[in-house]
Amino acid sequence: MIKGFKEFITKGNVIDLAVAVVIGGAFTAIVNAVVSAIITPLVAMFFKADEAGNFGFTVQNIYGDPVTFPVGELISAIISFFAVALVVYFVFVVPMNTYKERQAAKNPAVEEETLPTEQELLIEIRDALRKSNSV
Repeated sequence: MIKGFKEFITKGNVIDLAVAVVIGGAFTAIVNAVVSAIITPLVAMFFKADEAGNFGFTVQNIYGDPVTFPVGELISAIISFFAVALVVYFVFVVPMNTYKERQAAKNPAVEEETLPTEQELLIEIRDALRKSNSV
């Protein structure tokens, strides 16, 4: 039973999916903190913040009020996504792929013996009969 469970866990994308969900969720808080503490101030150096603290491109609307497109939030979200994906890939996916390759090298696939076709069997019988009749 434990052997079957081990095969189930190490086969397919079960491990990849579980790792991505759990680690992605846990690591997101760390990445968001780094982005808000380092990346957001760097982006704010290039864009002027509005009254609400949003920074990005500011455009006057038809009533004369300024409207800010929050480009900083978009850039922060993109950086957060790539940081989480990078860590999950290099810390979990690469080692799991290496483990699977080692297991495959350790247990090479056994090639199934193919049975002869009906025609091949008939030819063998014919040849054996000819041989026995000629003796």
